[in-house]
This record gives sequence, structure tokens and C-alpha cells, in this order.
Amino acid sequence: MNSRDKATTAPQLTRPVHAGYIDGLRAVAVLSVIVYHLGARWLPGGLTGVDIFFVVSGFVVSASVGNLESMQFSRFVFYFYARRVQRIVPALVVCLLVTGLFSALFIPNAWLSDTNKYTGLAAFFGLSNVVLAVTGDDYFSPRVEFNPYLHTWSLGVEEQFYLIFPLLFFMWVSKRPRKTLCVALFAGALALSVLAAWWLSKRNDGLNFYLIPGRFWELASGILLYQLLALAKRPLGVIDRNRTLGSTALLVGSLVLLAVGFMVLRAELLPFPGALLPVAGTLGVLYALHGRAPGDWLHRLLISPAVTFVGKISYSLYLWHWPVIVLLRWTTGIDATVWRVLAAVLTFVLATASWYYVENPVRRSAVLKGMRRPAVVGVGLATLTGGALLWGGIQVAQLKLDMSLSVVAQRADDWYPSRPLEPSNDGCLDTWNRSKLNGEPVWTYTRAGCSLPATYHGRLYVIGDSHAMAYNRMLREFARDTGVKVVAYNNGGCPFIVLLPRKQQEVANCAPAMDAAIAEIEEHVRPGDVVFMPSLRLPRLSDEWARFDDSSAWSYMFGPEAVKSRVDGVREAIPILQKLAAKGAKVILEGPTPEFRSQPFRCSDWFNRDNPICSGGDHIARADLEALRAPVLESYAHIKQAVPEVSVWDPLPPLCPDSVCLTHTADGRPLVFDGDHLSGYANRLLLPSFKQHVSKLMEAGPAS
Repeated sequence: MNSRDKATTAPQLTRPVHAGYIDGLRAVAVLSVIVYHLGARWLPGGLTGVDIFFVVSGFVVSASVGNLESMQFSRFVFYFYARRVQRIVPALVVCLLVTGLFSALFIPNAWLSDTNKYTGLAAFFGLSNVVLAVTGDDYFSPRVEFNPYLHTWSLGVEEQFYLIFPLLFFMWVSKRPRKTLCVALFAGALALSVLAAWWLSKRNDGLNFYLIPGRFWELASGILLYQLLALAKRPLGVIDRNRTLGSTALLVGSLVLLAVGFMVLRAELLPFPGALLPVAGTLGVLYALHGRAPGDWLHRLLISPAVTFVGKISYSLYLWHWPVIVLLRWTTGIDATVWRVLAAVLTFVLATASWYYVENPVRRSAVLKGMRRPAVVGVGLATLTGGALLWGGIQVAQLKLDMSLSVVAQRADDWYPSRPLEPSNDGCLDTWNRSKLNGEPVWTYTRAGCSLPATYHGRLYVIGDSHAMAYNRMLREFARDTGVKVVAYNNGGCPFIVLLPRKQQEVANCAPAMDAAIAEIEEHVRPGDVVFMPSLRLPRLSDEWARFDDSSAWSYMFGPEAVKSRVDGVREAIPILQKLAAKGAKVILEGPTPEFRSQPFRCSDWFNRDNPICSGGDHIARADLEALRAPVLESYAHIKQAVPEVSVWDPLPPLCPDSVCLTHTADGRPLVFDGDHLSGYANRLLLPSFKQHVSKLMEAGPAS
């Protein structure tokens, strides 16, 4: 045999006898996760199926390489990664690409879907868990329920574990094996991980849930079980006829632990201390069935053909179930029984197809078997990179609105206030510049490309929350048409002049950026300038992910806390407004805009308008809206009495000219994007009224 033959020879492996009960455990794990995601009330602890997967994965990955012949480190690493690539990459890439395509077709761009693209791209490289942790979208926040790539966080944990595993496990199969030291290293890493999980559980649940430090101990526990059994000379697949009564009691007890975890464990306790129960139960089942001949009905159930088949396709089931659920949630809704049944059926159909036409052909590929291990790893990396590029192309096409089936994308100018403007009749263009102040964005809108003099000599300052930025188009058109420089301070979730109850932590979080913006405006404002202060000052009737109870909104607006909040808000605002007025500025407060119970961008198409969140939510009686607005307008009156330079611009008449306010015009054009943020079309509709109001203030000159 020449040197080239030696280089291409695969490490010798005495393959362990396949253990059917491991597939049975995988089936239990994946079915529990699917049931939890279809209806958490059905199986409150179903998410612990992921913890079962981690333990089984640690056990199986150790068993798959634990009896390799002694070899060099590089051969071991490439052998290990070649197997992982063949197992993980093909089905993952196919699922991500198909999910990307259908997401582009059916999911509009919005805050609710804003992190999807980052999560999806990171999923190709095992980093989606890091993205989710960094963006602050913890597993139980509303936004993640609409992210079709959320579930890949657990694959990220496993893939990051695979970076560590060969480094620690190599001494088990090295030419001079040090198996006891290998066990000690994994035991030490497990202990450190438990400490990390405990520490993070008290400080940052999101980081603890998603990242490898708080999860490594679950995988390491499976590895240690395999190692201890191997050191005890109890190889996988060898039957021990003496294992009967004791192992039966352990099996029953372990299954009881798993069942208790499924029924009562709250997912918010994961991974620590909540995962202790399923990890212990899984280890107990693996130990009890290791070397045990099939006998009792529990064992026979776990190795039955139907259960083991579910276990075999469990990876594909896990990959496909969440995108199916999320895409239904975005379109038809998922709460009705018919859609839950459809989700389950589609999941099994797609997973079975993936098993037969993607996973098996690649694993059994004669071409890959004939390749050197480094080449197989290279093919896997190339497949991931190519898949990511193709997926990225799909996202670019969606952003360019070339492929979406949604009217929101097809008529983007009507829906999105941030769309580019056409030049004015005089050839004037709008320009915008983004800077930051205290970590929050500051937008400067000006005009260019024309020689027309500015209509007014003042500047327009804008300060507020996301509802202020919902006037983005109107403000840019105002700057383009008049030549007035507009400076907009955007503090998301932080209204200026707080007239609704807010938690102390929210107030504290908003204060630094808001104080910095006010200080900068006070420093630069001059006579003839106008300060516009739009913000959300009504209770929300819905949000992008859910509809709220009307009675809660009314209580939130008229309860004693709300009354106190308005009194405090007026008292705090008056000195600030007086300082602005003393420098010659005029102040505009915004009359509250309509609030709705549905989300128009989620209810605009044939494939989503029957979603339950859309039912009856596209209108509100003007009388009800006026009742909600009355306390705000009363607070404005108190402010105006103290600061005469304050005026109120009310966008309601153009938006709601009749006795019933609608989310859309008679010809179907949207007036709001979601339940309360204005649409691009509403911006165009309101521009004449706003321009007229500002012109009167700027023409009036500096305050006396």
C-alpha cells in the first residue's frame, strides 16, 4: 500500500449494533416538542424534548467514534466532521432554502419579522442561537413565534458543541489513550457548565437558554454515561441476561421523571434548574435499556416499528415542524383544530420526503464514500456557503419586491413610510443622514438637486417614539418641498410627554436618550424653529402579534394610575416646553391618531385575511375613539394654558372623516400599517394639513 492509499483509508470502526430504543427516545423527544409548539397547554413541559435530544446526542456521538482504532488527531477530526456533515448539512440546507422561499412569498417585512433574516442566514453556519441571544428575542417573546428559523437555535448549540467535542474526546482514541483523563475533563466541563447555567439563570435567561455555556452539561452527561459504560466493559448492543428487575424499576422510574417533566415543568425554568428532570430521566432510560433484552411492554413500545421510524426521521421532523407552524401562523392562523391537524400532517409528509430523498441518499452516496474525509468536509462547507448565498438572493429579491405575493410588498409605497421619494416637480430630491445620540438614531432630512430658495427660514425638530418615525415620509416630503431642515430624534418605545401608566424600569431605560435629545434641541433651537412631538398616547388595542382585550385598554386609559400619569406628565413637560418657547420656538403636539384591533399588514391578502386576528378589527366607532382621545386633549389644554406657544395639529379629520374610522380608504389604500402606526399613503394624505399648520407657525415669526 503506497502513502496515498494510506492517506485515503478511513479509520477502522467496529460499528455498534443499532439500539432501537435510542430511536424510540428520539421519537418521544421530537413528538413532545411538536405537541408543545402546536398547543403548549396540551403538554406544558413538552419543550424538554430538546433536553432529551441533547442527552441522546451526547451519548450517540460518543458511541459513534468511541471504538475507533488509535489514530492521529487530524484523521480523527476529519472523520468526525465528515460524518457530522453528511448527517446534518443536506436536510438543513434544503429546509432553510424552502423556508426562505415561502417566507419571501408570504411574510411581509415588519418589526414582527425584522430579525428573521438575520436568524435564517446565521442558521447556515450554526450561529442562529447567538443571533437570537444578541437581539434579545428570548424564546418566550412574541416576536420569536413568528420567526420560522427560531428552532435552529438548538442546532446551533449542537454544532458549537461539535467544535469542542473532538478536542476533549481525542484522548479516548489516541495512540496512547488516556480514557480516565478524558472522563475527568468531560466531568469538569459538565460541572463548569452547571455553574454557568445556575449563574446565568439569575442574570440573563435569554443567554442561558440559547448559548452553549448553559447547555453543555446536558450533552456532556450523555457522553459521560457512554464512557462509564465503556469503562465497565458494557459495550452497546451486547445483551446482559442478568439485567431484569433492577433495570425495570429504573426504566419505570425514569419514564415517570420524563412524564412529570412533560406535564408540569414550566418552560421558563429551562435550562436550569428545569432541565435537571428530563436529563436525569433520559440518562435513566439509556442506562436501564443498555444491554437489556426486550421484554416488558415499555421496552417493546420504544423499539416498535412505528416509534423507531418516527425516531429515524426525528431530525427532519424537528427541522420542518416549526417553519410549517410559523407560516400557517402568518397566513391562516394556527389556533383552529383544522390548521393544527394540517400542520402535523404537512410536517410528517415533508419530514418523510426529506428522510427518503435527502438524508438517506447523501448518507449512502457512493461518491462521498469514495472521497477523502477532508474533501467531504469541504463539500459540506461549500454546500452551506452556496446555500447561504442562494438564500440571501431570495431575501434580496424579496426586499426588491420582485417575488412577494403580498399586496403589502406589491404596493410598498402605500404601506411603508420609509420608501424612497420621487423628485418633486421642480426636480428637488430628498436626502437623509443618520447619526446617533446616546445610542439612539437621529435623522436629518434636507433637500438637494434644485436651486429653489427655502420656503421658510426655520428648522423643524421632531422628537418621539416609533410613532414619530411613522411620519417619516411626510417629514421627508416636507423637507423636499419647503427646503426646511428636519432633525428627527427617534427613541423607540419612549414617548415624549408620558400620559399613560409606565413601569419605573421603562421610564429609567428611556430617560438617558430622551434627556440627551431634549438637551440638544434646547442647545440648538432658535427663534422661528418648530418642535413637533408626536408619540403614542392612547392604549393599544392590538399589537403585531396579538389582539388585546378592550376592557383592559379602557381601564388603562381611565383608571386611577392613568389619571396620575397624565397629571405627572403635564407637570414634567411644562418646564421643558417653556424653555423651548423662551428661545423663540413653537411647539406642535399631535392629536392622537386612530387605534385598531387588527393588523392591516397581516390581513391584506387572500391568504391571510381570514386569520382570526383580522376578524372585525379593521374599524372603530369614531365616538369610541373620541372617548379615548378626550383625556389626552384635556391634558394638551392644560399644557397650552401654561405654554401659549404650544399648538395641536390633529390628523384625525383627514384620516377619519366619517362616524366610523377604517384602516383603509374606500379604494383599499391603507391608512395604518399595523394597529396604530401610520402607512405611507396616510403620510401623503396628511402632508397638506401638516404643511399648512407649520407654515402658519413659521410665517408668524419668532415668539414675542
